[in-house]
Amino acid sequence: MSRKTVVCVVGTRPEAIKMAPVVLALRSQNYFDVKVLATGQHSTMLDQALAHFKITADVNLHIMKEKQSLDHITSSVLTGAGEYFDKIKPDAILVHGDTTTTFASALAGFGRKIPVGHVEAGLRSGNMYLPFPEEMNRVLTDRITTWAFAPTELAKENLLREGTSEDMIHVTGNTVIDALFYTVKSKSKNSCSELSRLPEDAPFLLVTAHRRESLGKPLEDICSALTMLLDAHPELWMVVPMHKNPLVRETMRKHLETREKVLLCDPLDYPDFVWAMNASKFILSDSGGVQEEASAIKKPVLILRDVTERPEAVEKGSGILVGLDKEKIFSNAMGLLENKNLITEIENKCNFQPFGDGTASIKIAEALKGYFEKH
Repeated sequence: MSRKTVVCVVGTRPEAIKMAPVVLALRSQNYFDVKVLATGQHSTMLDQALAHFKITADVNLHIMKEKQSLDHITSSVLTGAGEYFDKIKPDAILVHGDTTTTFASALAGFGRKIPVGHVEAGLRSGNMYLPFPEEMNRVLTDRITTWAFAPTELAKENLLREGTSEDMIHVTGNTVIDALFYTVKSKSKNSCSELSRLPEDAPFLLVTAHRRESLGKPLEDICSALTMLLDAHPELWMVVPMHKNPLVRETMRKHLETREKVLLCDPLDYPDFVWAMNASKFILSDSGGVQEEASAIKKPVLILRDVTERPEAVEKGSGILVGLDKEKIFSNAMGLLENKNLITEIENKCNFQPFGDGTASIKIAEALKGYFEKH
């Protein structure tokens, strides 16, 4: 029997990190001919993430441009991915998560009646504008996919409630845990020159913020809360990898650049980011993936958002939903800094891992193989 051609589409660094274990799992079986299509929605960061897993994209659309609009991303991915699908005529397409690359490439596959698998299907915040445009991207993607690879039972329940057939849904765990375990095994020290400025054993917080709904006053308030923490705890350091978005960088630099113990740096390579998560006292972030990773390593994370599509991180993991109010961010962070028992409680709560055991990618590969063997 000839091998089945599967195209794995990635556009951003988080997508690359979460899709990489799937690529490796599919390639470990001689049953699949796996192609990696990179849209280049993020450019350098995407290539770095793939390289960590020893993966090179078969084709890169290089769509990224300065101050790119959602219209540009959508139309460029739809056209470029469609042309690639026409060229190689794959048997299946896999997309990940909730980016504009995810929806546009899934739509290109749907238009050609190519089966599409959605990795990390079923996540819902319940608000189409939080996060924006990610919530709409994942809802629309789930409506046009053949296989919904849901990370949790709650994600499955969301899909069933919306009318997705149960035989289309596979609960696998989240592939980011696969990526995390892969990285922890291969990395024990940081190799970033910026991180080398941290004194040995210096207490530090890891901070990331990038979402569109955080831009403007919310991000100003986040930065104000960080300065309040630095004033309250002069011994504290902060590692702040800045998103490439110029609006994010401008705000963070305005508030934090003059602070001696704040390391404002470019986005860290994934292995260095994993090191920073592990070594930090706790994390402040609006990232979805970080909520999952932090729960896996039992690290408290203050979620800088008003809602989360990963409620398991709050109910069964290490997440604390603090919103975007500077006083609430400050008070919750102070609680963690000054109450060791609270951190211990969070660590104990994480004994049950809500996002899987690191075998999600294997389950996805097995589900695809099982499907093709029957059809």
